[in-house]
Amino acid sequence: VESLKDPDYAKEYLNAALEEDDYRVFLLALRHVATAFGIANIAEEAGLNRENIYKMLSPNGNPRISSLIGLLRAIGVRLKTETAEPTKTPHKKSNLKPKANRRPAVRV
Repeated sequence: VESLKDPDYAKEYLNAALEEDDYRVFLLALRHVATAFGIANIAEEAGLNRENIYKMLSPNGNPRISSLIGLLRAIGVRLKTETAEPTKTPHKKSNLKPKANRRPAVRV
């Protein structure tokens, strides 16, 4: 548990959990990290309710992205995306196509 207090170790631990096909593995890993930092400390730093943290990191948790990002920031890591190999599971094709030489718009 002590090693999970190191943001670099926590980052690697969480990234390994994200490699799993089940998002609940990531939530469990995030719960381990949050517990190592102290749920009460994380709740205060993230501006979240302690009980809500336990609920969102439970096996049936379904956290809002804003809560998840706040929790990650409180432990000193951030969520990033990267390109990946296509999955073997076919997905419905989207009509959306990226525009050449433009960054995607992010609206708040």
